[in-house]
Amino acid sequence: MTLTGAAIPASAPVSPPSTAQPASPLAAPVAPAAASQPANPAGAPAAAASSNAKLPTAGEIRAGVLRVDTPTLPPASRLDLPPPDLGLVGAELATRDNATTGGFLGQTFTTETATATPQDAVAKLERLIDGGSAFIVVMADDAQTLALADAARAKAGDKVLILNALAEGDDLRGDDCRANVIHVAASRAMKSDALAQFLMWKRWGKWYLVEGSHPRDKALAAAYARAATKFGAKLVETREFTDTGGGRRTDTGYVQIQQQMPVFTQRAPGHDVLVAADEAGTFAPYLPYQTWDARPVVGSAGLTPVTWHPAAEAWGGTQLQTRFEALAHRPMREADYQVWLALRLLGEAASRAPSTDFAALRDRLLGPQFEVGAFKGQKLTIRDWDHQLRQPILLATPAIVASVSPQDQYLHQTSALDTLGIDRPESTCKLK
Repeated sequence: MTLTGAAIPASAPVSPPSTAQPASPLAAPVAPAAASQPANPAGAPAAAASSNAKLPTAGEIRAGVLRVDTPTLPPASRLDLPPPDLGLVGAELATRDNATTGGFLGQTFTTETATATPQDAVAKLERLIDGGSAFIVVMADDAQTLALADAARAKAGDKVLILNALAEGDDLRGDDCRANVIHVAASRAMKSDALAQFLMWKRWGKWYLVEGSHPRDKALAAAYARAATKFGAKLVETREFTDTGGGRRTDTGYVQIQQQMPVFTQRAPGHDVLVAADEAGTFAPYLPYQTWDARPVVGSAGLTPVTWHPAAEAWGGTQLQTRFEALAHRPMREADYQVWLALRLLGEAASRAPSTDFAALRDRLLGPQFEVGAFKGQKLTIRDWDHQLRQPILLATPAIVASVSPQDQYLHQTSALDTLGIDRPESTCKLK
């Protein structure tokens, strides 16, 4: 599906956005959706329109969004089922927002979206590149993101830039870092540090860490262990919850959970808080109110570190939320925000770069003067040593945002945001 942003004259009539949704992200192009008036004073966002794939024209900035859908078990709660348009509506909103400013500069923004399986992801990536997309937002896991970054380089050399909107692996910013990747998604280290700062501010320094049995759970647990050392917390015990498979919602009833979780968590040394490391979503949702000791649950359940939350309202967040909800008819999820932000990086670079060719936009994005607003109270910038986007991390319950890190008492000689994640002196990234 192709989304094209074009500026709308101030006098043009504005109608509500279309409520029709394609059956799938790869359905045939749909009729153009009329634009809705945003709450920001910059002007009306651009309308989305369908078009056939073609090479970029003068003043056109062409991007792609590739979502790789890996088969997984359903989440513990049906409220967490991913919507079929996850990330793609964020792309539409960003394309409209980019055209708001771009229209005054004679620029147009076109975004081609596609979904893929792990088996055909490289072919879909190459198709986007052949269609003229030089900036490609990737929604995939760690291994797939790395493979796609290498495939993009093999296909187009240094003429394509990948914007990672989903993978949080620290290795992608370390030993496996790539010069043709910008990480918009926060790393595990950033999120674990954000939570650790808050816990230490609360003087909850004794942690009982419960990790899942999947490799990504182990990686998350390692990030929390590193954060504990960094900020002076103590891991009183690390215990593994083994995933035995089966239907998560059908094989576990309320009675079983109420009996099993207290038994599983009992006999832990004295602790202030239980930290759950469960990226696979196997057990953490069942922990709150079911632990043996009456202690808060944080991490993968309870109080969680996220880049965005449907309840975020500060710093103009309500404006972004309402505009997204008008398009998607659902709340904005973290993945939606990260895709929106990835494309907004491109729009901001285009408004400041001397031209719209790839090299000028890439150099602006990775240059020391680049910054972008993202409804987080401060400008976001990109680290030059690993291409990670600096950003505050929200600490949220299911209903509200409870705090935002970095916490005020944690200082840094360059940026307080560099207290989150892997700082320059400890980075193992050698961009190549």
